[in-house]
Amino acid sequence: MTLPPTDQPDGLPERQSPAGADAPGADAEAGTWHRLLPRFVAGLVLALVVFTALALFADLRELGDALATFDWWLTVPIVGLTLLNYGLRFAKWQLYLDRIGVRGLPPRLSALAFLSAFSMSITPGKVGEIIKAVYVRRLTGTPVSRVAAVIAAERLTDGLAMLGLAAIGLTQFSYGRPLLGLAAAAGIGVVVLLRRPALLHRLVALLGRLPVVGPVVARLAHHVEHFLDASNTLYAPRLVAGSVLLGMLSWFAECVALFIVLVGLGQEASWHLLLVATFVLSVSSVFGALSFLPGGLGIAEASITAMLILLVTDPAFTRGDAAAATILIRFATLWFSVLLGLGAVVLLQRSLRGRKDIPAVTVGTASSATGPT
Repeated sequence: MTLPPTDQPDGLPERQSPAGADAPGADAEAGTWHRLLPRFVAGLVLALVVFTALALFADLRELGDALATFDWWLTVPIVGLTLLNYGLRFAKWQLYLDRIGVRGLPPRLSALAFLSAFSMSITPGKVGEIIKAVYVRRLTGTPVSRVAAVIAAERLTDGLAMLGLAAIGLTQFSYGRPLLGLAAAAGIGVVVLLRRPALLHRLVALLGRLPVVGPVVARLAHHVEHFLDASNTLYAPRLVAGSVLLGMLSWFAECVALFIVLVGLGQEASWHLLLVATFVLSVSSVFGALSFLPGGLGIAEASITAMLILLVTDPAFTRGDAAAATILIRFATLWFSVLLGLGAVVLLQRSLRGRKDIPAVTVGTASSATGPT
């Protein structure tokens, strides 16, 4: 996902806090929430439609029987694996902030800012994740466009990680090979392009001379500079490789969670079932992301259900089982993350409300190091 390189998300006008032109305040945060709320509500409505359609496809009786036979104590390791995914992704977030030069941000506030984006997981293309850049701006003064480069790098390396996991399954399954190949080529192409800042700057200069878009490009020029400068640091080859490997490890935790869901629905634990779970969750996640629908809703659920029906070889595995597995894994990942994100927002708001003593944070030049530590 490419996020808009602007210090005011979604075109909101810049509004300064009373502390001065450079002091981060709550206006951008409040304005961003105001603009994103309708998208959040639209995501909830779409989710209701999707799960209703899924229940009708599965047959309510079959779905009910499958959920009734599920070993519910398995929700503990399933949620634990989801939290492991979030913990590893937070480590990448911290690494990226360090690389773009943010220093001294308290880990607790950094974690809450990171988790706050989950509250907007059901906005189209996850564009609502820009909210965590707004929080970092308020805490540190770092331009939103600079932190947006971190968010874009997270999404891109996560996508490449999911493609890497899907590639493991492609040795046995052929589902979606052309689209996955195109997605991998596009992702690698973006990484290569963002490592060519001189070329991108020339492109921006060329767009700035065009009669229609020129004034807009000129107005956003310094935001683009922040975005490209941070991106040039974040896409260093060793850092990208380390981030993708970390992403494969973190997202594999959720693949294992789907494996446990299937076992809880009566499937025999085996390496083949783990391979199926890994392939299904990774491919459906890629398809959902490429759809740019809120949280991949509809596309992800349809992909998970259809691939489980196709790839689970047990003849006793029904459409109701597939739908139940889809509902359980989506609640354990997507909807659990939304609830966690909303809780983080509440805690972050409490931490920031009325505070005048947020410590100064050094925002320096991006580190020249090219590899993960």
